[in-house]
Amino acid sequence: MSTALQTRPSSELASGRFGQSRYVIRRKFFKIFGDAFHIYDEAGQVLFYSKLKAFKLKEDIRVFTSEDMNEEVLTIKARSILDFGATYDVTDAKTGEKLGALRRKGLKSILRDEWLILDARDQEVGLIQEDSMMLALVRRFLSNLVPQTFTATVNNEPVFSFRQHFNPFIQRISLDFGVDRSGRLDRRLGIATAVLLCAIEGRQQ
Repeated sequence: MSTALQTRPSSELASGRFGQSRYVIRRKFFKIFGDAFHIYDEAGQVLFYSKLKAFKLKEDIRVFTSEDMNEEVLTIKARSILDFGATYDVTDAKTGEKLGALRRKGLKSILRDEWLILDARDQEVGLIQEDSMMLALVRRFLSNLVPQTFTATVNNEPVFSFRQHFNPFIQRISLDFGVDRSGRLDRRLGIATAVLLCAIEGRQQ
């Protein structure tokens, strides 16, 4: 891993892949077809890996525990084909439990990206929003080198931040759940949200 990432000893971290407060996501750079993402804990250990196939009309994103892809933990599936305001169902791959869904607010996202967080019954419980209208417009019409930041809320309370770091060669993202002290957002749904943001928003860069 890059020395730019400050690591912490594993002994200081919480146990479990979904039990961490902070993660780092890195996008595989020299990849011609599709995208691949590694998700690390603060000690620099790989916790999740996601590889996206190119040229798929209907998104079907899988999240694994490692690059060997032997153990699948999350599935993210679009309900429709090439829909700008698509809804993506998130499922625990081991139990088959539907964890919730993510719906892109298509028209609003033309100028500033917004996503709805839905529960397992498709009830709206939260919102994911790009940092500001001004910066969003700068990214779209002046320069895509301005790092993108998202914040998420559940029942109007903050649950995580998703922050890109400027680097012309490697896409690196800090994912921070530290504000969600009461566990409002299922961490599995939170990890799936981060992977989806990397995949969908990354194509706009």
